[in-house]
Order: sequence, then C-alpha cells, then structure tokens
Amino acid sequence: METTDETFADRILGFTIPSRHARGRAVRLDGALGEILAAHAYPPAITHLLAEALVLASLMGSLLKDEEGQLTMQAQTEGGVVRLLVCDWQGGKLRGYVDFDADRLAALGANPSLYALFGNGYLAITFDLADGGRYQGIVPVEGETLAAACERYFSQSEQLPTLIRVGVRASGESVTAGGLLVQHMPDGEEGRERLHARLDHPEWEHIAALAGSTRYGELVDPDLSLEALIWRLFHEEEEVRVQAGAAVSRGCRCSADHYRAVISRFPEEERAAMRNDEGAIIVNCEFCSRQFVIDI
Repeated sequence: METTDETFADRILGFTIPSRHARGRAVRLDGALGEILAAHAYPPAITHLLAEALVLASLMGSLLKDEEGQLTMQAQTEGGVVRLLVCDWQGGKLRGYVDFDADRLAALGANPSLYALFGNGYLAITFDLADGGRYQGIVPVEGETLAAACERYFSQSEQLPTLIRVGVRASGESVTAGGLLVQHMPDGEEGRERLHARLDHPEWEHIAALAGSTRYGELVDPDLSLEALIWRLFHEEEEVRVQAGAAVSRGCRCSADHYRAVISRFPEEERAAMRNDEGAIIVNCEFCSRQFVIDI
C-alpha cells in the first residue's frame, strides 16, 4: 500500500516483527512540535534539546496500551545550565517545557555538550497507568544524547533491550524532529514459551543491526514516509506488521477550572498567602505560556 508522509506527520507508527519477537514505534513531529516550541523564545540549543525530548516522550508514551495512561519524563540537574526539563504524553496529547539559565547558556557557545547542559543530572521516567498503577525509573543523564539515557532506563528498569534513534532538523523558524524505537520482547507470541531477553540474544543483535542503520536525516526527511523507512530497514524479514497509532497534538491540559479545583484543596490561610495585592491568585502555566486568574 502506498502512503505519503502526511499520513504519518504528527502521528505514531507502530510495528512488530513477530519472527524476531521485536516491536517498535516511529514518529515524526512537525506542526505539533512547532506549537509547543512557540510558547517560549527558546535559543537554538534548547530548541534542539526540547525537540529531542518530545520525540522520546512520544515514542515511550505510545507504548502505553491505555489512552488514559500517562508518561512523564523529567530531568533535573546539579550544576547544569538546564534547571528543569519536563515532557509528558497522554493519549497523543504532548507537552514540554525547559527552564534554563540564559546567561550561562550563552557563555557555552553554539553547540554545548549534554554534560554542559545538565551537569550531574538525572532523568526520571514515570508511567502512570489508567488503573492507578505507577512505575518509575531514574537514570543518570550521561553520554551524548537523552536517547542514550532512555535506552539505559529500559535496560536497567524493565530489562528490555532497546535501541532509540532521534533526528532534529531546524530550517529558519521551522523545526522537524523524528524518532525510532525498537525493542526485543521477553514474551513470545501467545502460546509460545517466554524468551530470555538479553543484549547478546541473536534475534536482538540482528534487529539492532538493522535498526541501527537508520540515518538521522531519514527520520526528518519530508520525502520519506515512516512506513517507507520501516520497509527499508526490515523488508527482508518474514513479516512486518504496521499499524498507525495515535495522532500527536500539543496537549496542555491547563484550565482555570483545573487550577481552581487544585487550589480549593488548600486551607484558607494558605490561599490567602497566595493572593496578590488585588486579592487575586495568579497561576502561570509554563507549558503553554498562559496566565490564569483564579477567583476563589
């Protein structure tokens, strides 16, 4: 079946390779990414960082089976230029924000390293399930990319061999980003014995070698659909099952009603301390750069 890139722009593409007990996700962010980035005048280095983080949040969040489930990715630092990076995903709704020291960033030059941005930072990845369950892993921000830290999370916290590739392209005011995630699953098809997932498993070594041939430019190539990319990587396999997943959109869930409900839980004396000289409670949402006046 022929497809165009528009079919998968701002949309998750899921795929499985049954004979290799592998699954994957691919995404290309365009319009949704632009809307999120437009909330703040980020400099190029922070734009690139947040774009990468939003791709990662999309790839990992789309692994949740229930649309009500939520993935939150948060990085905090010790001594880094970035004070806070947070992204979350819920049912295709994506948002993200970076707080950073602009003066220190400017002193680093055009292409600061991950260590310069984060120092001794840690990345917390939290999955909140629709049934109330929660699981979280915390890994150091090390290496050259956030993607490497996410690979480490899956290896250490979930014992799932995982390969992640992310590409970001900026052209003037336009930014496009894309990503690929591939995993080796410990459970075989229904009725088959459980596999022992490990990094040196021959099935995983084979799939990782194929997926690792992904070129970063392919992830953001407007003339290459994600389906065509998956076909290029895995067309020699017995079967590759592809399924379009959730559409991705900017999804800040802030509202005056939401903040009013949250603030109403505080004792009156604490609410009084929140009020300004005019008696109003002002709430700033950094995700969408909006301000709410709460009348309570």
